[in-house]
Amino acid sequence: MRGLRLFIRPIDPSDHPALAAFVARNREGRPNPTPTPALPAWGLLGKLLGDVVAIVALEVTEDAVRIDDILVAEDLRRKWIGRGMLREVEQLATRLDRHRIIVENAGDAREFFRRVGFQSEGERWVRVVP
Repeated sequence: MRGLRLFIRPIDPSDHPALAAFVARNREGRPNPTPTPALPAWGLLGKLLGDVVAIVALEVTEDAVRIDDILVAEDLRRKWIGRGMLREVEQLATRLDRHRIIVENAGDAREFFRRVGFQSEGERWVRVVP
């Protein structure tokens, strides 16, 4: 992992077969997994050495960027990939002139969102973009 660069880009419709395989591989066998959503219509894809290692499903609203789901490969968690993906979401929010990133349902990622600077507002998590 050291020395490798995470390549992040928007999800393209041609990515859906690889995304479906990635989601199936990384959601099975987990205790209390968040419900598997349909493949994201819009979001970001993270790759290492050509393999999908992370996805972030996004929605842009009038005043915020909403994260519908985030998934990092099971064997690559705690290697700052999720943080890299969120940095890219923050840059996107800045470019789109949105000042908040919102997570409505953090599922089992609540601790991750807390560590990266989100504040709990009941069931949803919010991070202000400077």
